[in-house]
Amino acid sequence: MILDEAHIAAYLAHRLGRAVQLLALQALDPAASAASDKRGGLKVYGYGQPVLIRPLRAEDREREEDFIRRLSPTARRYRFLGDFRQASPALVDQLMQVDFPRQVAFVALLHEDGKLREIGVSRYAATSEERQCECAVTVADEWQNKGLGVLLMRHLIDVARGNGFKRMFSIDEASNQNMHHLADFLGFRRELSPDDPARVVHTLDL
Repeated sequence: MILDEAHIAAYLAHRLGRAVQLLALQALDPAASAASDKRGGLKVYGYGQPVLIRPLRAEDREREEDFIRRLSPTARRYRFLGDFRQASPALVDQLMQVDFPRQVAFVALLHEDGKLREIGVSRYAATSEERQCECAVTVADEWQNKGLGVLLMRHLIDVARGNGFKRMFSIDEASNQNMHHLADFLGFRRELSPDDPARVVHTLDL
């Protein structure tokens, strides 16, 4: 399923009780290419202020560390399925690994106090099973329930499909209701994890 802005507005209307129009605006990052290509290109949307979605770069390391640090304990637990106060250098190294087309990540950025701040990220990594990838999406607490997760996942799904993947899945805590809503809207099916009854597996055929 390929989502457009009308689908996103419908999701927001369902979740927030009103439709929100997303407007393409001028690029925030002069170093980024606005060309649309199979790597994901560059997208800029308006939420009263421009939000840029582009591929993760090596220069984003400090932004990624700051993003994780700003997450609430609950949001960190939902993303990493564990509790910690600060991401270890080894974890950040892992998160910064991008190996297109097998490992792909997109960040959502906005200008704050004259610099770019990360407010969301989506990523997938190929698994040992052919044409299958595991995905994850995280949105800053103050930006949740605004449709940003939909945009990040739509971008990720389109790129994974374009790169020949046939199935995408995520493993999430069963108590993560926001992820349930997002996965349902995007067309993922849900089942209990066979390894842990406190977790669920969301799966999407691409």
